[in-house]
Amino acid sequence: MADTHAWWKEAVIYQIYPRSFMDANGDGIGDLRGITQRIPYLKTLGIDVVWLSPVYASPNDDNGYDISDYRAIMKDFGTMADFDELLYAAHAAGIKIVMDLVVNHTSDEHAWFVESRSSRTNPKRDYYIWRDGKNGGAPNNWESCFSGPAWQYDETTGQYYLHLFSKKQPDLNWENPLVRDEVYDLMTFWCDKGIDGFRMDVISMISKDQRFPDGPVKDDGYGDFSPYCISGPRVHEFLQEMNARVLSKYDLLTVGEAAGVTIDEAKKYARSDGKELGMVFQFEHVDGGNGRGSVIEKWTTGKPQLANVRAILNKWQTELEGCAWNSLYWDNHDQPRCVSMFGNDAPEYRVRSAKMLATCLHMMKGTPYIYQGEELGMTNTHFASLGDCRDVEEKNAWQQFVIDQKRVSPETMLACFDNMARDNARTPMQWDASANAGFTAGTPWIAVNPNYTTINAASEVNDPDSVFSYYQKLIELRHTHDIIVYGTFVPLLEDDPYVYAYARELDGKRLLVACNWTQHEVPCTLFDDVHGEELISNYAESAHKKGALLPYEARVVLL
Repeated sequence: MADTHAWWKEAVIYQIYPRSFMDANGDGIGDLRGITQRIPYLKTLGIDVVWLSPVYASPNDDNGYDISDYRAIMKDFGTMADFDELLYAAHAAGIKIVMDLVVNHTSDEHAWFVESRSSRTNPKRDYYIWRDGKNGGAPNNWESCFSGPAWQYDETTGQYYLHLFSKKQPDLNWENPLVRDEVYDLMTFWCDKGIDGFRMDVISMISKDQRFPDGPVKDDGYGDFSPYCISGPRVHEFLQEMNARVLSKYDLLTVGEAAGVTIDEAKKYARSDGKELGMVFQFEHVDGGNGRGSVIEKWTTGKPQLANVRAILNKWQTELEGCAWNSLYWDNHDQPRCVSMFGNDAPEYRVRSAKMLATCLHMMKGTPYIYQGEELGMTNTHFASLGDCRDVEEKNAWQQFVIDQKRVSPETMLACFDNMARDNARTPMQWDASANAGFTAGTPWIAVNPNYTTINAASEVNDPDSVFSYYQKLIELRHTHDIIVYGTFVPLLEDDPYVYAYARELDGKRLLVACNWTQHEVPCTLFDDVHGEELISNYAESAHKKGALLPYEARVVLL
């Protein structure tokens, strides 16, 4: 089945985490005017779309994913006038803006929740999920994503409310049609402003099994809510209603964050008939299933194994073919830096492996996402103590595993943070070698990675051998060659212990892609006696070796 063409399939998306991108007013926090200042940089890179992590009013318990007013801008980031200016400047530069839609939950400071918790008879009581306790405790045994129980007792009305994330992020009750009306209204507000799409936070969790049963007990004694809250009973009904009421009325990019999503579910979310969403983010290739093992729960000092990563990504490529569209990413605001996780951030290999990973991903079928600083080869940082951390997930994990349960030592937990903490992605964007990496004239809200003096945009933008220039070329190739966007994906060398290889095929043309995931020269005969156009490589053509790939070598040849 031929793919229908769509602008968002041909686009390259750049995710901005506003708090860490660029600070225009010197208060140490990135802001909207800072992003506007850097539009020329984004234009130079060549991306088509900016996805903004949440910029709405928020008490900032979970870095803006706890929203107190969907129609206002967080004071740290500026004003609605600043947003309007950013939208205008981006559009003038040919760049679209996608907003983060966070509607599984709100902040506990949102006006709806303030009313909801005020009394059991308040008209907005049923906007959230309230239940009586059971046997002197919570309604069930579910654990929140941020450690501890997923239920919070509220003294005022003597009931518990559900929060699958922080206790300051109560879950909305999507069973209530008035809640859905509110959501569609706020989405329409932003669409009418002229935005170009939505990335939908944990959208696979909006429908819950209304029995709220106990979940399978995990190692830490809490129950797993996944079977009852992920791709729940009415999720597709809700999304089809959202599509009919809002999404279908505009020309939008839509991508759903769908932790725990299966291939079969993804085919429903990202249906080729356009009744729900354009694509979903799956997490298998960045979760424990990628072979990195675990020290405790999600925390590990291990690295992903090529065999696992390849099997996962190839499965998503081949099984969604003709049925649904893939999203492609290594990095985002919730993941460690890809060159540190999947590649090699040692000085002698960082640039080469960053380019290899970029090649491996950007030649696949789907819409690629670049996370701020990925195009520079930014790396993980180092956490000397808990005081270096800002993320609620890290603080809660420390409290649970180091303090309360004493299951790991402080040193081990910090080593896990160095490897996996979300704060690795949230250190300030490295613009230049001046103080604070040119991010702020003030004191940054989170420490700048000390390697900013050597890894920064100013040193890379005009360097033809830089990671930045390589990303520029990858983006340009996607804009030039239909086979990179629409070609069928064909796995190659699926049992090779060192090389990730595949082909793309379209209209009689064939694209060969091979990437060495190791720091050693490895055997590979894929390009021997092949005569075609080399589209890109992270080694000079004169350096290629017959029958082998050099350390972290990536090659793409069009036949």
